[in-house]
Amino acid sequence: MKQKQHSIHYNFIMNFILSASSILFPLITFPYVSRVILPVGTGKVAFAMSTAAYFTMAAMLGIPTYGVRAVAQNKNDPVKLALVLKELLCINLFMSLFAYAAFGAALFLVPQMAAEKTLMIIASASIFLNVIGVTWLFQGLEDYSAITLVSLIFKVIAVVTMFLFIHTEQDYLWYGVMTVLSSFGSGFVNFFMAIPYLKAAKGMEMDFRRHMKPIMVFFGMTVATTVYTNLDTVMLGFMKSDYDVGIYNAAIKIKSLLVTLVTSLGTVMLPRLSEYASQNRNEEFKALISKAISFVLLFSIPVSLFCMVMARPTILLISGQDYLAAAMPMIILMPTLVLIGLSNITGIQILVPTGKEKQVMISVCAGAVTDLLINCLLIPSMASSGAAIGTLIAETVVTAWQFWILRSMLRKILPKTEWKQLILVLLVSIPAFWLIRLEIFSSLPVFIYLAVSGIIYFGMIGITLLLSGEQILNGIIHRKV
Repeated sequence: MKQKQHSIHYNFIMNFILSASSILFPLITFPYVSRVILPVGTGKVAFAMSTAAYFTMAAMLGIPTYGVRAVAQNKNDPVKLALVLKELLCINLFMSLFAYAAFGAALFLVPQMAAEKTLMIIASASIFLNVIGVTWLFQGLEDYSAITLVSLIFKVIAVVTMFLFIHTEQDYLWYGVMTVLSSFGSGFVNFFMAIPYLKAAKGMEMDFRRHMKPIMVFFGMTVATTVYTNLDTVMLGFMKSDYDVGIYNAAIKIKSLLVTLVTSLGTVMLPRLSEYASQNRNEEFKALISKAISFVLLFSIPVSLFCMVMARPTILLISGQDYLAAAMPMIILMPTLVLIGLSNITGIQILVPTGKEKQVMISVCAGAVTDLLINCLLIPSMASSGAAIGTLIAETVVTAWQFWILRSMLRKILPKTEWKQLILVLLVSIPAFWLIRLEIFSSLPVFIYLAVSGIIYFGMIGITLLLSGEQILNGIIHRKV
């Protein structure tokens, strides 16, 4: 199949819609669900999904990232593309058998899992759906319209499921179904959309060995990343209680939603950067990286500052009075938006396309070890706030390591970043925060207060960026990105 290559502008818009839907969906569902099944119920589901993520990681190996690069490098040859898809999909299916075998054993041997067998089985559906979803194929082909539309459809189905079946505290199992359905249900449709790409490889002999070395490097990277992104929730579940997991989940959910937007540009740039790197188009490569850094700084810093200042009303609106203890972990976690955005550029957009994924693996391993040690020290006494501190320091370690590895390249790229616009944004933030904290606004109902505050704050920043000639915002408006 001949695949049309869309512009980065088009791909960014489509992926931004996909990312925005990942935010809009929880904003619709979580305020309702969290008030019905309460912290204990949301904590049970968060623990189950985090636990299942480890088995999903084993089934997927490092293919979600490696596959994007491999597809991008072979997308102009239908036969080579089909063979790569067939080989990687077979590897995933084979590994999923081992993942389910290990999951089945753990379900009977681990008391915390055995106590919620039904919920754990529901969460385990994410393993199979991830494998057959082959999202990496469509990302490598830069075909975001298909996966965006399918994902939106399943999110709507999940919303309907929520209102039909979640009415009491005991309905947390349905919340588990809804979570799997909204996040991974599109895997069924994605698989059938991928079948036409397989036809060109019919009868061809597969060579799995050529993929194993890079896959294992990416797998090591994925292991470390999955460990320290899910470690907090899992350790809280083992060391504290479902209530503590529920409180932390309220904070981490808001952070995770915002991270999808911060990294949305990077997701669509990976296949294009892989293509540039393979063709030695260095100047175009550096120009895209400079644009990505500007986007991350100008987006993540204002958003993280706003969420830190407005943490309490945000938690009240999204989760309710029972979750107010999540305000402090949320404040601690917000700077990670900046750190994750930057490490996504240095790791996924620079080191991976240029074949230096081992350095990414080392950095995330360092982050995982850091997170484990700090969690052991702080979770017993500080619970969710201790877990948040561990995540913040771990992300700092990852970003600092990658910046050090790329210091010579970044010396040439960073001066081209839009620092003037960033300084103007920070200056504008001061009167904006003073204005939204006035009693005339803060005394409003929480939803109206947040809406008005957001319009004032981000409106002032948006106008500042437009007037200062910021490239990405002006580029989107004039369709030049």
